[in-house]
Amino acid sequence: LRDGRIQALNNAASEALPHMRRVARENPNVEVLVRVLRFASGAEWVDNQALPLTSFVWPQLQAGGVTDLGAGLRLLTTDLQSPPMPSRALAPVIVLLSDGRPTDDYELALNRLLQLPWGRHAVRLAVAIGRDADRDVLRQFIADPSVVPLEANSPEALARQMRWVSTVALDVASSPRVGMVTESESVRSIP
Repeated sequence: LRDGRIQALNNAASEALPHMRRVARENPNVEVLVRVLRFASGAEWVDNQALPLTSFVWPQLQAGGVTDLGAGLRLLTTDLQSPPMPSRALAPVIVLLSDGRPTDDYELALNRLLQLPWGRHAVRLAVAIGRDADRDVLRQFIADPSVVPLEANSPEALARQMRWVSTVALDVASSPRVGMVTESESVRSIP
């Protein structure tokens, strides 16, 4: 993402945190953990481990490099295997914020992610940042024809989408309606 877009993302994500915390308080029996994965000229977790939402602070990401979505998906796939993921938990929420213009081989990495139980059962959402974002790539990531990427063509729109994504997705993921994934994958009921 370019400098203006990354700054808008940083601002929007920081503004969304209080809304996420409110939804989490409404679901006190669910522990909400947050982690940020940066995929520019390689991929890296911003924090060494997922942090409780109550103490999470959005990192100020910097623009630069190429969009290595494939590297990011490979790293995510590694962390969604059991272990390190617990064998029983609510489905994770994975939100892809991107211009949707990967510069590496993301398709093989995406296929591997979707083959994992946690990858398949995750609530996957995407926000297209900028009018020139490649929505086809974002739709492939979502892998559900009934869900479309959200549009964020301005800093204000990005802030709105971040609030919506963070609160609605958190509510869906922490709701008892979302089934638990077990090693045998016997239970799943996402509305």
